[in-house]
Amino acid sequence: MCGIVGLVSQVPVNQTIYDSLLLLQHRGQDAAGIVTQQERKFFMHKAKGMVKDVFRTRNMRALPGNCGLGQVRYPTAGNAFSEEEAQPFYVNAPFGIVLVHNGNLTNAQDLKLELFHNDHRHINTESDSEVLINVLADELEKSTRGKTFTTEGVFAAVRQVHKRIRGSYAVIALIAGYGVLAFRDPFGIRPLCMGRNQAQSVMLASESVVLEGTGHAYERDIAPGEAVFASLDGQVSAQQCAEHPSLHPCIFEYVYLARPDSVMDGISVNQARLNLGEALARRVISTVPPSEIDVVIPIPESSRPSATQLAQLLGLTYREGFVKNRYVGRTFIMPGQAIRKRSVRQKLNVIASEFKDRNVLLVDDSIVRGTTSQEIVQMARDAGARKVYLASAAPPVRYPNVYGIDMPTVDELVAHGRTVEEIRQIIGCDALIYQDVDGMKEAIGSLNPQVQGFDASCFDGVYVTGDIQAEDIARMNAHRVKGEELDSDTSRLALPNQQGD
Repeated sequence: MCGIVGLVSQVPVNQTIYDSLLLLQHRGQDAAGIVTQQERKFFMHKAKGMVKDVFRTRNMRALPGNCGLGQVRYPTAGNAFSEEEAQPFYVNAPFGIVLVHNGNLTNAQDLKLELFHNDHRHINTESDSEVLINVLADELEKSTRGKTFTTEGVFAAVRQVHKRIRGSYAVIALIAGYGVLAFRDPFGIRPLCMGRNQAQSVMLASESVVLEGTGHAYERDIAPGEAVFASLDGQVSAQQCAEHPSLHPCIFEYVYLARPDSVMDGISVNQARLNLGEALARRVISTVPPSEIDVVIPIPESSRPSATQLAQLLGLTYREGFVKNRYVGRTFIMPGQAIRKRSVRQKLNVIASEFKDRNVLLVDDSIVRGTTSQEIVQMARDAGARKVYLASAAPPVRYPNVYGIDMPTVDELVAHGRTVEEIRQIIGCDALIYQDVDGMKEAIGSLNPQVQGFDASCFDGVYVTGDIQAEDIARMNAHRVKGEELDSDTSRLALPNQQGD
């Protein structure tokens, strides 16, 4: 999961790209990078850390030019703590290309061997994004060899890229001296949209909130398999480059990842979460009579829309019972379950008066490992709750995600191979209510009939690319992010703040 942005303008873009990355900070907090172009020369700065820490005044002054790219990284493959794996990535031929990527290639290791033996290209990191830029460069070199630069040559290269790579990818690339190329995988798993401002600057970004927050009017989403090229003078060309495109966006974007003020593929994220709350209310009634619930309390932060809708429909009191500390950093080199529990209490604190002597319904957006849920339930009990019920706006997470979300192996998923009652016992709540898969898909899919389906693989085990087997998942797990620091806090509260703070 990453956030990407590209901008072609007639004025310097460094500040606008920086502002864009702040708006995308919720999509990645491990590293950030910006590259700009002036007179065919690239200027780049990237490093580990949050946007505000990576870029200082001196760094911004060293990023001149009227077009550029940016990325915030939440890594799912390679080494999260290698400066070399921060994006953007660069290759010097053909033309000179820099690239940012959101997603995950499921055949990256095969491609790496292919690039070495057949294309004579060297990959220097474990990042699948470096593999992707080299595949694009190789195909662009083939399609433009001995010819002048044309958008048709660029689109021909993208057509071949689609044939070679598998998985999820939203890509923005800057080709030196010519313009910005963006394309999306044939299933549209990862999001990408486009907009312009009154000065006809062209922006491409992961979420519509970036366009609105920087004064650009949302124009449209990039279609699955489509490639868009914005020349340096702001002229835009587009072409469908996939043979069989279909719109199957990642449903976890709407459940948890995206900001609530974004619209993705014609679906309001906030409305999607309200609909999930409505569907969840019907599930709650079948498990716990509303008369036995005194108060509904969300677990910050992306569960709030679902919790408010659920409370309203059931005629229950809604209260904020947890305060999230937005300023707790990562806890370093402290592995183990006890440390994870302590970390949860560092990040959340209870308002005891909202729990004391009450039957409390906690609402979360989803439950992954269960360790965070277990600790939060205990915190509610310690605050004096008589009974603690837990409802998840998403179904049980039973399968790994291979398309760019750092879902753990099946051994770490609390719902894998267990019944709801067994999960309830592990978490320690008095009742556990999950959304059902069909209800989730209907609640979100009803907002845009043009969406042909969703990648809901972490819930239903169906991988939309149709090429994922158990051995593929095992192989990809071997290349999950490495680094002792990342092992220190794997609770869901360590993931980015969904309000974008």
